[in-house]
Amino acid sequence: MENYPKDIYTEPEPDVHTLANLGPLTGMAGIWTGARGLDINPKADGPEKQAFIEHMELQPIDAQTNGPQLFYGLRYHTRIVKPDDVETFHDQVGYWLWEPATGAVMQTLSIPRGQTAMAVGQASADAKRFSLQAVRGSLTNGIVSNPFLEYAFKTESYTITVTINDDGTWSYEQDTILIIPGQAEPFHHTDRNTLRKIGEPTPNPTAQAAAKRGLAEAS
Repeated sequence: MENYPKDIYTEPEPDVHTLANLGPLTGMAGIWTGARGLDINPKADGPEKQAFIEHMELQPIDAQTNGPQLFYGLRYHTRIVKPDDVETFHDQVGYWLWEPATGAVMQTLSIPRGQTAMAVGQASADAKRFSLQAVRGSLTNGIVSNPFLEYAFKTESYTITVTINDDGTWSYEQDTILIIPGQAEPFHHTDRNTLRKIGEPTPNPTAQAAAKRGLAEAS
């Protein structure tokens, strides 16, 4: 059991500038593209390697509290296509969250195949590499799937490792372990890509309001 305070209601006063408080997520804020992604997924005749192109947007949100708990975070949307194909290969939305008081990093994700998950890890504020994991059956970092996926491609765990690169890009590697009927061993469905920034993030709403007030007072 975590060492939670007895007072579960009193909220802290957050800094309005989310971009200044993202800790290890700082290098991920913005609009990104990656043209050299690789997905290895299961098919009836064996693993398939699929190249992909990715567009990802991560925008800062206002600080979030659960009583004394305080998160700074990014709302994200990623859309992935195959080379020379406009049809969406993968679509995903969610949040990346950072809790400065504990060093917790969280990723929530939802995909339009009827699956959601929350992955959790630990990192220092200046970390350039960190990993998060979701595990089937967990009440705090779990995975929920629709009935067909539970039957045919049961997800046992999901792990993502993020690396913030010195050249301003960032990379991820994902390993989703699936239990598939008729296969003797678990299948490792893997994805990886390196993302290059093509647009700066938009400050969170409260930070934008504070900047406008500052301009008005200075004029």
